[in-house]
Amino acid sequence: MTRSDLVEELAARFSQLTHRDAEYAVKTILDAMSEALVRGHRIEIRGFGSFSINRRPPRMGRNPRSGESVHIPEKRVPHFKPGKALREAVDQRTAEMGK
Repeated sequence: MTRSDLVEELAARFSQLTHRDAEYAVKTILDAMSEALVRGHRIEIRGFGSFSINRRPPRMGRNPRSGESVHIPEKRVPHFKPGKALREAVDQRTAEMGK
C-alpha cells in the first residue's frame, strides 16, 4: 500500500472528507511521526506496533570494487516492531489465503 492508496482508502471510508482533506490528514500524521522520531521519541500505537530509533555502531566495511577497507560511521535508523494483535492477524489471514 502506498501513501496515495492510503489517502484513497481514507477518503472512501469517510465520505465527509474530501480527497484534499484525506491527503492533508495522512500528511499531518506522517509528518508528526517523522518529527517525533527525529527528536528521539518512541511511537507506540496499541494493537499495531511501535516505532523507535536503533543505533548502528561504527564499523569497518569493504569497498566491493577495490577491496579496500572503509570506515562506516555510526548511524541512527528507524525500527518498527509489530504489536501482538498485528502479528496474529497477519499470520491468521495469510494462513487462510494459503489454503
